[in-house]
Amino acid sequence: MLRRLREPRWLVLLAITIVVSATCIRLGLWQLHRLHERRAYNEAVRVGLSRPPIPLSQLVPAGARPDEAAIEYRRVVVTGSYDVSREFVLYGRALNERPGNHVLTPLRMPDGRAVLVDRGWVPFSTSGPPVTGATPPAGRVTVIAVLEPSDPPGKVGPDETHITTTTTVDVPALSRQLPYQTLPVFAWLQSQSPAQPGGIPSPAPLPPLSEGPHEGYMLQWFAFAAVFSGGFIVLLSRGTHAPSPAARENEERAHVDV
Repeated sequence: MLRRLREPRWLVLLAITIVVSATCIRLGLWQLHRLHERRAYNEAVRVGLSRPPIPLSQLVPAGARPDEAAIEYRRVVVTGSYDVSREFVLYGRALNERPGNHVLTPLRMPDGRAVLVDRGWVPFSTSGPPVTGATPPAGRVTVIAVLEPSDPPGKVGPDETHITTTTTVDVPALSRQLPYQTLPVFAWLQSQSPAQPGGIPSPAPLPPLSEGPHEGYMLQWFAFAAVFSGGFIVLLSRGTHAPSPAARENEERAHVDV
């Protein structure tokens, strides 16, 4: 078998097998890494949600630099007033299979800071912010919310210098349009007092926790690597036991002579 590996055609096949198998293993390890990340995220969310709500002003005191990793997924109580004039529409969010948007509204706290609040789902509307029919209660409100990390940048409109709609909650980009200090996380509304007039926006449930398809993809890539490697060994083994062309020719000549 080792002698056959010196033949050019088997060397080429061996090189292809090594490249393909190594690529499959690499992709399988990447999916394993993603699975560990998803599990760590799920655990962080569970731990954060298991703690009782804490006043946001106590969790992140005024003048302190917030430790984002320490405050993400914490349930907080925030008191302040909504700045509807600087509202954003989070485009393309469904609720119970109903298409629509979410409404993002800065909540001004008594110390002058603000936190972006995802107030929930509204049906598709042609009106820009402030969204018609989604006006929050006037004056001071108290909300219970979950702090969420900023999303990656998404598509914004009309342009990056004047954002009214966005496809992601990119807190740094949205905060640049606000004339006051904004926390680097946003708040996912759970409940509010006074309640929202008319029930719109509807508070949206938090995204469900799952491990996604990563474990299945990981097993598939490792299986592909095993199939390619095993297939090469089988082919090489069959080729070793098969008679060479010269041997077959001698055998045919002997058969004719007989």
